[in-house]
Amino acid sequence: MSTRLRGFTLLETLVALVIIGIAMAAAMRSTRFAIDTVADLKARTGAGWVAQNLAGELRATRVFPPMGASSGRAVQGRQEFLWRQEVGGTPNYSFRRVEIKVFLPERPEHAVASQIVYVARQQN
Repeated sequence: MSTRLRGFTLLETLVALVIIGIAMAAAMRSTRFAIDTVADLKARTGAGWVAQNLAGELRATRVFPPMGASSGRAVQGRQEFLWRQEVGGTPNYSFRRVEIKVFLPERPEHAVASQIVYVARQQN
């Protein structure tokens, strides 16, 4: 009588390792995607705050902005942003349309956030 030892064959072990490897690769890919998404949301949130701050500054100072474009830099949440503000007219001469766009320094051609504000001329 021969006794056979029970255990896994080499083929079964290799198949199990391949399955584990595929599962680990999928988990790493989804983790990387989640990290990229969090970084993108952080940048968009900061850029949105920069746009809101600029719009709030226009409202708070009550200055009727001159027509034209201006730009600058802002830091929000330890991240630097570029912003561009374009002031245009409206059919009513007492209002100006201000479009604020915020960019990341490494991608100045793509607006991360934008906001449009209408500013009224103050009556004395």
